[in-house]
Amino acid sequence: MPAPIPASSDGAASPESVTQESVTQEAVTHDAGRPTSESAGTAGVEVLSAVFQVRRPTPDVEPQLCVLLWRQHDDEPFALPGGEVAGDESLSETARRQLADTMDIRKVAHLEQLSVFSAPHRTPGRRTIASTYLGLVPTDAPARLPDTAAWEPVDSLGVLAHDHADIIAAARRRLAGKLSYTNIAFALAPSRFPMSELSEIYCAALGYPVDTTNLLRILSRRGVVVATGTVGKTGRSGGRPPALYAFADNELRVTDEFATLKPPP
Repeated sequence: MPAPIPASSDGAASPESVTQESVTQEAVTHDAGRPTSESAGTAGVEVLSAVFQVRRPTPDVEPQLCVLLWRQHDDEPFALPGGEVAGDESLSETARRQLADTMDIRKVAHLEQLSVFSAPHRTPGRRTIASTYLGLVPTDAPARLPDTAAWEPVDSLGVLAHDHADIIAAARRRLAGKLSYTNIAFALAPSRFPMSELSEIYCAALGYPVDTTNLLRILSRRGVVVATGTVGKTGRSGGRPPALYAFADNELRVTDEFATLKPPP
């Protein structure tokens, strides 16, 4: 299992212990990841979401783990989607609203609170605390983005706004860890899939090759995936149509609390 997220100098809270009461829910206006409030005093709060989807840029390129980013102007760095906390919303409700209203991302299969980033000068101007979320979108989900947004490969990101690169790195570590001991891949996979496609999703998310046969053996033993009794389309190289599988559950559950998926030697 990947190493736990190290404690940082900004005093980020433990990912599993952060609650809505951890931060004061004060609204702060947001423009491409930058708070614009001029007021001083008590810190403001923003919600930022690191949303991942495994995408294949072209048919001849291996699938890649991509993160949803946006910017209002071409001369600005990309930023994570987010913004102010509405007075009548929970933090998770705010995250889902922002993704639906501004990014047109309405099928987030999994959303969980990641951590709190609270370095005093993480953004210019008024001090702003970020409550961050990890979101996952399946490969077959419609993802029509506004012109200001894009899915960018996590392994080749350029300069990002503020501490957003740190947030994305923390989100990927969380995802990689949970791929070892939970069924969280259901939120990245289509409803039905050949095991070769699922192993590509694991490979993209983990960053190293995953053997398809071993993955099927492990996930079948844990009751994570089940055979559907149907077959998919034959690949370009011909051969027998592949058997299709599906996840047994579409909600997060621990499948083996002591399990570890390790990179090949």
